[in-house]
Amino acid sequence: MRFDEFFQYHLKTKHSYFSVRNYPNRLSWENQPMVFKSYDDYEKYELDLDFSNHSFLYYIAGLSAKKVYPNIEYYLRINPSAGALYPNEIYFQSRNNENIQDGIYHFDIKSSSITLLKKIESEGVEPLINKNYQINGFIFFISSLYYRSSWKYKNRAFRYCLLDSGHILGSLEASCYLHEKDYEIVYDFNKKALNELFNFVDEKEFFQASVVVGTNSSNKVEKTVSLNLPKVDGTYYFEENELIKKAYDDSLCIKDKKIENSKPKFFFHKDIFKQIVFKRRSIRDFSSKSINKNEFFKILEVLNEPITSDCDEQIDIYCVINRVVSMPLGLYKDNKYIKQSDFKVKAGYLCLEQNLGKDSAVTFFLTTKSKNYQEAYQKAGIIGHRLYLVSNYLGYGCSGIGAYYDDEVCEFIEDNCMVLYALAIGN
Repeated sequence: MRFDEFFQYHLKTKHSYFSVRNYPNRLSWENQPMVFKSYDDYEKYELDLDFSNHSFLYYIAGLSAKKVYPNIEYYLRINPSAGALYPNEIYFQSRNNENIQDGIYHFDIKSSSITLLKKIESEGVEPLINKNYQINGFIFFISSLYYRSSWKYKNRAFRYCLLDSGHILGSLEASCYLHEKDYEIVYDFNKKALNELFNFVDEKEFFQASVVVGTNSSNKVEKTVSLNLPKVDGTYYFEENELIKKAYDDSLCIKDKKIENSKPKFFFHKDIFKQIVFKRRSIRDFSSKSINKNEFFKILEVLNEPITSDCDEQIDIYCVINRVVSMPLGLYKDNKYIKQSDFKVKAGYLCLEQNLGKDSAVTFFLTTKSKNYQEAYQKAGIIGHRLYLVSNYLGYGCSGIGAYYDDEVCEFIEDNCMVLYALAIGN
């Protein structure tokens, strides 16, 4: 494909050596948005981790740590987020789940509770995801409040909203594994109608993914649920971004989708993996030590497990091998070397001259040629989340890198593509 055939928003938001020096981000600290949304006038139910379904919800996006600095409290969550800005919100329908009454909910993350927005009986959200029968279990919807990210990352923020949504989908996949549930990601649904249902008419917030964790029943859905929700401010400060709004609208239509029905299979010991999910962190620097070759291939095995969805996009995984025992240095893809040499300094340079890309054992670049932008970007986030968890499980650190010199990465890997994500792992 030619570069001009790719999604125009992506082409307009590329980083280059010139752009990062001539258009630096300057933060307006007095306009910093909130990172929590709460429906305060509705009934909340605190999650009790002794209940399996409550634990399942908590391990998707619950708070995992709190840091206190002068005049500020800083919360960390189970799911990572670019700049710890957490632009995504989680809503869900529950039907016939033990210890959760049937209804539509918002996950109030700060209070570790779920907010009941409306009770349901024969009605539901199933018709909005093209389901005619009631689903026993959960239907999740992931949204983005884009100003939480654009406050810092400006026009490029839609990329981070999608990556962070992918990380939540990855967290949901991990919680399904822990709680022995199957999932199916649903991308092809009427997102505009769902935005209207939740009263996102001011376009500050929008949906981009749904996940079904449940089974079809024999009961038909009588009608789509009606919510009549008030507008709830999830940022406090807000600045409109026309480029991001247009990018969202332009990427709503799905083309030539491929369904993936296969289920992923993981090798994790669940008790250990549960601790990894809770304690996962982004590493800030590496010790420049090597990692084990067999464990590197275990990592690749996890990354390439199927992701069950109705729109599976091709994501190519390039690996810059910097420090893997018994493996030559070089650029690696699909179990073979594209070129061999010491590219450590180059990898660091491509990652906006960050040492993370240079001092790592392996630096990854995830790319695509997909025409389904939202779906491909979120899949990259899921793969990135798997990389975090499997690396931590094997005793290695991981860090996601959302900023890189786009065109120079393409030149380095010798492929015309869209670069979606860079990540680094090591000791």
